[in-house]
Amino acid sequence: MKIISISLVCTALAFGLALGGCAKPPTEEINNAVEAVTRAENDADAAMYAGNTLARARDALNRMQAEVDSKRYDAAKTYASEAVSAAERAIADGRAGAQRAREEAASLVASLGPLIAETDQGIKAAQAAGLPLDFAALGREFDAARGSSDQAEIALAGGRYPDAVEKGRSAQAGLNSINQELSGAVMAVSRKK
Repeated sequence: MKIISISLVCTALAFGLALGGCAKPPTEEINNAVEAVTRAENDADAAMYAGNTLARARDALNRMQAEVDSKRYDAAKTYASEAVSAAERAIADGRAGAQRAREEAASLVASLGPLIAETDQGIKAAQAAGLPLDFAALGREFDAARGSSDQAEIALAGGRYPDAVEKGRSAQAGLNSINQELSGAVMAVSRKK
């Protein structure tokens, strides 16, 4: 009788351990990882400014799924945690990147007003001095630069910071080119005197 009960207890213990060893998928961790990565993918700033971090989040999510499919749930939990961390980092990096882009665009656009005024004065002074320049061509270049500056302001106001920076740099390059041409004409005249 004792042998049967000891045998029964051992069998029950072995069965209990076997059932305990059959782990279930970490559903909560999986759901959290999927939600975090989806949230990061739908965050415009994360998509625009934190692509590498977002890619790491997606990779961790794919690895998590592979581990779940292979019933390696401990590894799946680890990858789920990595996916959540990378997704949160992508959102934070995206916000920081957008802030930097906003500041760069605002600074660039703010610098264009004085540069436009300086260039306009330079063109007028060159005309008054009778410098040998193609003022019609300079006028077209100046109008194009002013147009790019206006587009940069519109892009900045619309939150399209990369576009604002691109248009602002274009305007700045055009204005700098005009000013170099004006300076070159002044130096050429000075050398002749």
